[in-house]
Amino acid sequence: MNRTDRLYALAEELRRAGPRGRTARRLADRFEVSTRTIKRDLAALQQSGLPLRTQAGPGGGYVLDAAATLPPINLTPSQAVAVAAALAVAGDGPFARDGAAALAKIFDVLDPASRRQAEDLAGRVWVEETASGPSPLEIVAEALRRRVVVAITYVDAHGRDSRRRVEPIKFAHMWGRWYLAGWCREREAVRWFRRDRITAARLTAEPAPEHDIAIVGTPPPEARPVGPPEPA
Repeated sequence: MNRTDRLYALAEELRRAGPRGRTARRLADRFEVSTRTIKRDLAALQQSGLPLRTQAGPGGGYVLDAAATLPPINLTPSQAVAVAAALAVAGDGPFARDGAAALAKIFDVLDPASRRQAEDLAGRVWVEETASGPSPLEIVAEALRRRVVVAITYVDAHGRDSRRRVEPIKFAHMWGRWYLAGWCREREAVRWFRRDRITAARLTAEPAPEHDIAIVGTPPPEARPVGPPEPA
């Protein structure tokens, strides 16, 4: 985990801890770094404007001010479980780990009665568990977020491996599969890579040039960007 991601995760950990807070030692153990590193990170968060305060006494530590926590949201238990089910079924998608973090936030801000109902209903909905750890597609998604070139190992229709350096442009879920559309350095052209044929991926430090999304082609009529539905 790089420092930027750790700072964000630290803020989330303190938000979820609420008024109990977290000690520097517990945070250091959680993120597998030294207490000195944690204290330096917390100081950086404070300097960035995050309302952190220290809590004295036994078990005291760092507490995130209540004003920085999320307010309750008006979701029914069924709506919360619908989000959980959709994320679980899409567990091999490009933003699976971010989806899991978002789901934790949704459950955190439900009122106690709704959370109990949602947890009970969620316990009655099972899905097949996907492999743990970041998938190659998640690594590619991180490359798209950071706007860097990603190095992938790709298997073609004949079972032959090839190494590609790709400038990610967009993801698409069509015909029951995820695809990455990107500029292939080796082919010097836009290529569409099937998710199940990307067997390995590695982030590079090389910035990826900005591409007009139109160069990947016209989407099919039934395709649309993700997001809330348009008003009727």
